[in-house]
Amino acid sequence: MIGPNMKNVLVVSFGFVCLFTAYGGLQNLQSSLNAQQGMGVASLSVIYAALILSAMFAPPLLIKYLGCKWTIVASMGCYVTYSCGNLYSAWETLIPTSAVLGLAGGPLWSAKCTYLALSSHLQAKREGRQGSSSRRAQDLLTQYFGIFFAMFQSSAVWGNLLSSLIFSQDTHIAEIPEEALQYCGVGPCADDLIQSGNFTRPEQKLVYTLMGCYIGMGVVAMASVAVFLDNIDRGVAKEFRGNREPFWSTALATVRLLRDRKLQLLIPMTIYSGLEQSFLWAEYTKNYVTCALGIHFIGFTMICFGACDSVCSFLFGKLARFTGRIALFGLAALTNFGCIMALLFWRPHPNHFAVFFLIPGLWGMADAVWQTQINAIYGVLFPDHTEAAFANYRLWESVGFLLAFGYSSHLCLSTKTYLLLASLALSLLTYPLLEYLVREGPPAPPRYSRGATQENKVEEPQNTFLPEGAPDSVQG
Repeated sequence: MIGPNMKNVLVVSFGFVCLFTAYGGLQNLQSSLNAQQGMGVASLSVIYAALILSAMFAPPLLIKYLGCKWTIVASMGCYVTYSCGNLYSAWETLIPTSAVLGLAGGPLWSAKCTYLALSSHLQAKREGRQGSSSRRAQDLLTQYFGIFFAMFQSSAVWGNLLSSLIFSQDTHIAEIPEEALQYCGVGPCADDLIQSGNFTRPEQKLVYTLMGCYIGMGVVAMASVAVFLDNIDRGVAKEFRGNREPFWSTALATVRLLRDRKLQLLIPMTIYSGLEQSFLWAEYTKNYVTCALGIHFIGFTMICFGACDSVCSFLFGKLARFTGRIALFGLAALTNFGCIMALLFWRPHPNHFAVFFLIPGLWGMADAVWQTQINAIYGVLFPDHTEAAFANYRLWESVGFLLAFGYSSHLCLSTKTYLLLASLALSLLTYPLLEYLVREGPPAPPRYSRGATQENKVEEPQNTFLPEGAPDSVQG
């Protein structure tokens, strides 16, 4: 029988699957569907610029005021507006809806991560293992993230399947001449900036059909979370509304956590996570798949990415307790390095049909590690600052997205590929330092209330996951 905490994990995961079936499929299409004047990539840049701002200030305040559940529901509503904006793609529709989505992204992801972290502590307390509840909570958190990402990454399958099935009905699919294929992949810098291949936009009626499906999926996501998700941190939100701290004290919690050296060492790897995802979504789909096969093949190739990411997220969530995170990060780094080197030398051609699917599959296996293990390590290292920690995660990952989408239309593909390699190398330099600091560092100093003076400091309780006086049903 599924317990209440596991039920909540499944509800959150299902909601995100529905929401990102729409947004993920739409994101993969932007660099090709709205290629004119770089409008699609520009909209993605606006999304992640706004997300950086929201991740810095909004999550702690909204989560404490609304609670995790209603923060998730409200943020999902903002995501739906982006699908509405794509019904008629223009600067005046895409840019405002992109900004709205970006401002909702920080609270959405931070609330989700905080909710899973809270659920793991509730379940560990429920099991009541003497002297090992903290370690059990860490194992459960890794397991919950594995389950979440196993379900979440499947959204890439459904979203891309919808787009490919609908766009393959286009009656105006153009043949790609052999001479145009020389501009696909990494070539001379001048060639990289030439628009080539099959960039014909699908018929507008097919765009309407796809956007209608995506809007419907977003509404289902909102309804499922609003109806079925337990409001387990209701007491914390109610207490906060009745005794609110100053705005800047709460909103700047994300910035204050940046003083922690462990977080500083996590930043390069978190940025790389954003860079590697955006490279696949923007550069691979445009310069390899669309250029050589056509836009209607984007969905089919990205299904391999989503399927491998989903399966490996579940497997790695289970394996982490046996192998440890260091081995998994090493596997991901080697896999990504091999794929990047292949993209540097491969000149895509329709005759290499299997390769178009192999690379996203391997990329998905590596991304499963980055997603599950980086999320888990934020929850493990900062258990008393979950909202601020996961807000930092989303902030720095968004920096990676913003950088990649921002220079996408201005740099050669070869330059962008080398920048991705450099980011991976930097991550491999800072991560061992983080592990050394975690294992050898001194115990954490006592925490003090924000309003305490230097002369009269008052220690705060170490467990901030549960409010005092919470009902027995909440405490487990």
